[in-house]
Amino acid sequence: MNLRSVDLNLLVILDALLEERHVTRAAMRLSLSQPATSSALERCRFLFSDPLLIRSRGEMRLSAKAETLKGPIRSLLMQAESVLEQSETSLHDIKKTIRIIMADLPVTAILGPLHQRLIKTAPNLNLIIQPWHGSASALDGLARGEADLAVSVFPNVGNSFRCVELLNEEYYVLMRKSHPAVAQFDLSQWLSYPHIMVSGQGESYSAIDQVLLKQGLSRRIALVVPYFQMVPDLVAKSDYIALLPSRCLPKNATNDFVIFPPPVAVSGFSLHLAWHLRSDTDSAVNHVSDVIRELTSSSSALLE
Repeated sequence: MNLRSVDLNLLVILDALLEERHVTRAAMRLSLSQPATSSALERCRFLFSDPLLIRSRGEMRLSAKAETLKGPIRSLLMQAESVLEQSETSLHDIKKTIRIIMADLPVTAILGPLHQRLIKTAPNLNLIIQPWHGSASALDGLARGEADLAVSVFPNVGNSFRCVELLNEEYYVLMRKSHPAVAQFDLSQWLSYPHIMVSGQGESYSAIDQVLLKQGLSRRIALVVPYFQMVPDLVAKSDYIALLPSRCLPKNATNDFVIFPPPVAVSGFSLHLAWHLRSDTDSAVNHVSDVIRELTSSSSALLE
């Protein structure tokens, strides 16, 4: 095949189509019109002599040939980006907006230091912090190109993403000092009072409740809130009991609160940073990623 007769921009569009499996979503991701993207798909079908995307039960699936093309096309585009990046401007001059999905753990601790670092190293980068609504939603945002980085608990991200561990967390029970359960705190006391739960998805059942269920026990989730920051003030003014990650406990907590280890075995969790493979050669995204990793590393006291 003569490459001079091929519009290589088609590969960029085809990459998005094979990733999204949806013409409209691919068009939105590429900032193209839906008709232009549909037209590009038809040209790709002619170029490869294959339907590539096949409608089935209201959805689009990849043809066998499209499955074999997906990896090589992505690899080819990444190599091209790497070649072009050699002549890119320095970080100091890059003008770009980086979108980060992140819950208030760890955003409240690292956003200030992150901003201060970027002022010095990449002053023309803008940040948009997007709300966290669960790991599945975060990965979907990365896949759709609606976010560049995501901080969440990611047990498994699949082959389309990169993922690194930022930190490990443990849970603690938080109550006000004058709470009636303080004097003889145990499992029975813990379950006798209403609980506050933090959930970005509005869920009122967690892995902790599964542990209790196996013992024939349950707790009352009386209040579900989307942010950890909301919890201390609510606990301070009520008989609510909260289970919080250690880094979400209020500063000088022992002045106003009592902190206990959980009365049941509660597993901690690892917090991760993830991004889509398409960002591997994006120097701006990589720089922000590196700074976040440094600020949340085990040697950093920012989150302690």
